[in-house]
Amino acid sequence: MPAETDIAIRVRTALADYLKRDVKTIKPSDALRNDLGLDSMATIELLYEIEDAFDVQIPDQDLATLVTVANVTAYIEGNVAPARPAAAKPPSPRPKPKKKG
Repeated sequence: MPAETDIAIRVRTALADYLKRDVKTIKPSDALRNDLGLDSMATIELLYEIEDAFDVQIPDQDLATLVTVANVTAYIEGNVAPARPAAAKPPSPRPKPKKKG
């Protein structure tokens, strides 16, 4: 079984916090409605929290595709820019010496 990504852990943690459950009880295969018991309003509230946590917008037309924890994770992974290391700042150019005269 592949290691869980940081995003997958964060999604499951957000779900666990929202549901006030142990994160270990939430599996990627869990359906938001059928397995986790979220009604449509709770699903929307949760997805707003996930939008805030990942600084991403989920358009209304995409909501219907987010059925399982794995769907939400894959969506976030596909729409969040990967964390990149800060680019090294180029050195400042040397000031030109002033001419005497």
